[in-house]
Amino acid sequence: MRTILIFRNAFTSLSFLFTVLSGSLTAQAADTLRAARRIVAATAMAASEYTLGVAAGGGRVVAPEEVAEATLFLEQARFDLPLLPPPLRPYADSALRELVGMTARLAPAAAVEALADSLRGRIAAVMGDAVIPTPSRPPSLGRGAEVYRVQCAFCHGDSGAGDGSKAATLAGPPPTNLTDRGLVGSLSPVDIYRRITMGVAGTSMPEFEPTLSEEDRWAVTAYVATLPYGGSPSGAVFAAVRRQLDSALTLRSDRIALDAYLTFEQVETQVRAQDARLAARLEDEFRRLRQLAGAGADAAALRDVAGELSSDLELAERLISDQGSRANLLLSSFLLLVREGFEAILIIAALLTFLTRAGAPQRRRDVAWGAWAAVGASVVTALVFQLLVGGDQAGQREVFEGLTMLAATLVLFYVSYWLLSKIEADKWQAFLKNQMRAALTSGSALALASVAFLAVYREGVETILFYKALLVSGGVGGAGAVAGGMALGAVALVGVYFAIMRLGLRIAMKPFFAVTGVLLYYMAFVFAGKGIAELQEGRLIGTTVIPSLGWLRVPFLGIYPTVQSLALQGALVVCALVAVAWGVGRTVGRSGDTAGGRAVDTAAVGRNGQSGEQAVGETS
Repeated sequence: MRTILIFRNAFTSLSFLFTVLSGSLTAQAADTLRAARRIVAATAMAASEYTLGVAAGGGRVVAPEEVAEATLFLEQARFDLPLLPPPLRPYADSALRELVGMTARLAPAAAVEALADSLRGRIAAVMGDAVIPTPSRPPSLGRGAEVYRVQCAFCHGDSGAGDGSKAATLAGPPPTNLTDRGLVGSLSPVDIYRRITMGVAGTSMPEFEPTLSEEDRWAVTAYVATLPYGGSPSGAVFAAVRRQLDSALTLRSDRIALDAYLTFEQVETQVRAQDARLAARLEDEFRRLRQLAGAGADAAALRDVAGELSSDLELAERLISDQGSRANLLLSSFLLLVREGFEAILIIAALLTFLTRAGAPQRRRDVAWGAWAAVGASVVTALVFQLLVGGDQAGQREVFEGLTMLAATLVLFYVSYWLLSKIEADKWQAFLKNQMRAALTSGSALALASVAFLAVYREGVETILFYKALLVSGGVGGAGAVAGGMALGAVALVGVYFAIMRLGLRIAMKPFFAVTGVLLYYMAFVFAGKGIAELQEGRLIGTTVIPSLGWLRVPFLGIYPTVQSLALQGALVVCALVAVAWGVGRTVGRSGDTAGGRAVDTAAVGRNGQSGEQAVGETS
C-alpha cells in the first residue's frame, strides 16, 4: 500500500508538472505567433508608408511624414525580435537592419517592398499561414459600428471624416479622414486590421490589441472599410475586387486573380439572385483571367478579359448597390402628376371659359365627355404599354426599359424647355387662345370633345411614359414610393380643380412653370443616365468604365463612371446651358416686359359667365 501511494504521488506530481509546462509552452507559442504577426504587419505598413513618402525611383522625399512613419514601424518591429523562434531571429534581425538602412539612404520603393516581402515570406514559411490574420467568422457590421462609435468616433468623427470632438486637441498629425477613397479605399482589410491592432507610429492612433478582442477588431475593420463608400459593404467589396484585378493585370498573377474572385464571392450570391446571367458571365470571366495569367498570356489578351470583367462588375455593382431614395421618388411622382394634371386642367379650363364667353355654357358637357374619354384611353394605353414591356428574354426587358427611359428623356427635355419658354404670361395666353380659336372654328360638339380628348390624352401618354421611366429608375422596392406620390398628387389635383373650377382661383404662371421646368429637366438628366445603364445591362451598347472616375457614382442622379452615360448627360447639360442663355438673352432684349406678374384667372368658369370679361390670362 505504501508503495502504491508513493507511485501515485509521483504520478500526480508529474501530471502537475506536465500541465504547467504544457500551459507555459502554449502561452509561449501564442506569444511567438503574436510577435511574428506584429513583425509581418509592421514591415508591411513600413513598406506601404515608405512607398507613399519617396519618389518611385528613390533618392527624393515627397512626403517626409510618411518616411518617418515607415522608420518608426521598422523600429517597432525590432522590439518583437526576441520572441521569434531562434532559427528566424538572425535573418529577421538582418532584414530589419537593412530595411532601416534602405529608408535612410532613400532606396527605390520597389527594393524596400521586395525585401519586406522576402521577410514576410520567410516568417510565413516557418510559422505557417497563421501569420496573416484572418477572421474566424464573418465580421458583424452592426458590432463594428458600435465599437467604432465607442472607441473611434471621438477622434475620427461619426461619419469618419476626421472631425471628431477630440480631433483638434490631439498632438501630432490630425486623425485620418476615413471617408477618403484615395487613402483608406486603397487599403485591404488586413491593412486596416493591422493598424487597428498595432496603432500608427508617430500619431495619436493607439494600439487596440490590449483592449479589444480579435472579433471586435475585425468587426470595426469591416465597418471602417465601408466608410469611403457611404457605409455600403458592397461598395467596399467591389472596390477591393477592382484593386486586386489591377494588381493581377500588372503582375500577370493568377494567384491575385483568384484572390479577386474570392473577394467577389462575398456579393456573388446577391448578384446571382437578381441576374443569374450576369453572375454566370462574371464567373466565366474570372476563370478565363486566371487561366490566361497562369499560362503566361500576353498583356493584350489579359486586358481584353479584364475589360469585360470591368464592364460586368460595373453592372453588378449597380444591380445590388443602387438604392433609390424613397423620399426622392415620392416627391418626383407627386410633382410629376401635379404638373401633368395641372396642365390638363388649365387646357380644359380654357375651353370651358371659351364656352362661357361664347354664351354656350350648356356645351360644357361635350368638353367633359372628351376629357373623361381621354382618361379612359390613357388607362388602356398604360395596360397595353405594360404588356409590351413585360418580356424578360435575353435582356429584352432591360433594352425596352432603356429605350423607354431615353424616350422619356427626350420628351422631358423638350417639355422642360417648352415650359421655360412659357414663363412669360403673354406666350402662355397666346397658346391658350390658339386652342380656343381651333374649337371655335370647328363649331360642333364632336370638335369640342375632340379638342378636350386630344389635350388630355396627350398629357396622359406623356404621364405614362414618365411614370414608366420613374418606376424603372426606382428599381426594386420603388413602386410603393411612386404609388404614394401618385396618390398624393391625385388628392392635390382634386383640390386644384375645385379651387379653379369652383372658386375661380388665379394661378401665377411664372413660378409654377419655373419650378416644374427645373423638375422636368432634373428627371430628364436622371433618366438619361439610367436609360443608358439599362441598355448596358441589356448589352445593346457597351460599358466603357473610366477607372479614374470610379468615385463618380451618384445613383439618384443617374451618374455612373462610364463614357456612354456621361457623354449623354454632358450633352444635356450643354443643351440646357445654351437654352437658358438664349432665353435670358431674349428676355433682357425685351424692355418693359411685365408679363411676370400676370396670372390665369378662371373665375368666369365657376360663375356661369357672369364675369366673362375676366378671361384666361387677363390681369386684375
